[in-house]
Amino acid sequence: MALTFDRHRRLRKSAAMRNLVRENHVRVEDLIYPLFVVEGTGIKNEIASMPGVYQLSLDMLAEEMKEIAELGIQSVLMFGVPSHKDACGTEAYNDEAITQQAIRQIKKDHPEMIVIADTCLCEYTDHGHCGVIHEGEVVNDETLELLGKTAVSQAKAGADIIAPSNMMDGFVIAIREALDEAGFQKIPIMSYAVKYASSFYGPFRDAAGSTPQFGDRKSYQMDPANAREGLREAASDVKEGADFLIVKPGLAFMDMVLRLRENFNLPIVAYNVSAEYSMVKAAAQNGWIDEERIVMETLVGFKRAGADLIITYHAKDVAKWLAR
Repeated sequence: MALTFDRHRRLRKSAAMRNLVRENHVRVEDLIYPLFVVEGTGIKNEIASMPGVYQLSLDMLAEEMKEIAELGIQSVLMFGVPSHKDACGTEAYNDEAITQQAIRQIKKDHPEMIVIADTCLCEYTDHGHCGVIHEGEVVNDETLELLGKTAVSQAKAGADIIAPSNMMDGFVIAIREALDEAGFQKIPIMSYAVKYASSFYGPFRDAAGSTPQFGDRKSYQMDPANAREGLREAASDVKEGADFLIVKPGLAFMDMVLRLRENFNLPIVAYNVSAEYSMVKAAAQNGWIDEERIVMETLVGFKRAGADLIITYHAKDVAKWLAR
């Protein structure tokens, strides 16, 4: 007697057939590559906890950008690491600070490159927190004014997109109003809408010099146990004028990428964060995994969950793999 069942394997029988029916693809245009710029000259410091990622002075940044552009990567995310830090993070909104200099340089040398400016205070404050401190607490509303000033300064330097990562209440509308008042109505906001107080940020803090000098960020970044809260955060940002929504970290919170995709029509961005990168690099260096296959499977997972764009330190490697 003949058995009756579905023949799913018909669509898997060859590489060509699998390519024909593949539902999700990673393209080089989907990738956003983070960069860390520092003051000085001739500086290319590899970050010990992030093999292949560097702190770069402006002269070395020029070389890096040439390679990035030649690989076909079209978007970068800027982080500045100033030599001077203070309680209010004044270098964040100094028009001549390292981040603003880097943005101007990139836009001069590569005018078609999309430059996204991370808009926060943690890299610029001597206490390492993302806002103004009063009596040991990060205060919300006083911080908003400084975030608005920072966004305007970055836009004046030539940033194409403002990406606020601070997780203060009302940060999107505060930045939107500041940009609009300064004549930057056309500059979109890529909000870190769902950002968790995660253990996956450790290597990044080595790169950006932004480790808190006391306490932690749990009073403003989200509890990793919460999902519904993330939808509330994203809904607030959409209402306040966000143009993109970021989920950070991406891999550990891929369910939130899917939830945002199902609830909002804006472009969704997954941030494949530093520890997610470093764990893969460490395992690959020990010969435990096939790096390319693991990375590509991870990135296609982001796309399958609903991400349109991916911020990843793997971007240069992925661009090379895709070009083969």
